[in-house]
Amino acid sequence: MQCTLLKAKLHRACVTHSELDYEGSCAIDGELLDIAGIYEYEQIHIYNLKNGERFVTYAIRADDGSKIISINGAAAHKADPGDRVIICSYIGLTAQEVTTHRPILVYLDETNKIINTRHTVPPHV
Repeated sequence: MQCTLLKAKLHRACVTHSELDYEGSCAIDGELLDIAGIYEYEQIHIYNLKNGERFVTYAIRADDGSKIISINGAAAHKADPGDRVIICSYIGLTAQEVTTHRPILVYLDETNKIINTRHTVPPHV
């Protein structure tokens, strides 16, 4: 049996660019990709906190340290600069692997600076 679990999350990333006339994808600061363990060209899901849009695309590497989160191509209709988004990647695991899996959760401020990382979602209060 395969189960799909959260692999990595960039929580409350701030969209810096929205480029309609681009081939597609989402450009993400390379340092953020590395910390989250998201590979270039890996499928990602993006959830827009402002308008509720949810869409799937793939990650491309922006310059390290640039703090860029650029929603490109057709997806540019779903997010504007300044929108806060959650960017997630998922992984297929066996039932045995599920017991030891720990996602990488990266929490960002409004400038896409890392404010916290953890491996569990905090309990809901």
